[in-house]
Amino acid sequence: MKEKVQEVLNLVRPALQADGGDVELVDVSEEGVVSVRLTGACGSCPMSTMTLKMGIEKTLMEKIPEVKEVVQV
Repeated sequence: MKEKVQEVLNLVRPALQADGGDVELVDVSEEGVVSVRLTGACGSCPMSTMTLKMGIEKTLMEKIPEVKEVVQV
């Protein structure tokens, strides 16, 4: 499942990079929890929680039903 998650992150990455940020996959648990690290401008942005939940998590859950949650580390 880690490969699938990486593929989907590659789809959302251009939008993050356009704002000076990026996302890095840290881990995917057997329970479906995806751990990511927001970097660049996204790492310190006050809207990063919304980006994480409404952008990254929503997209991952739509494309990969096994994903239950996305957390930032």
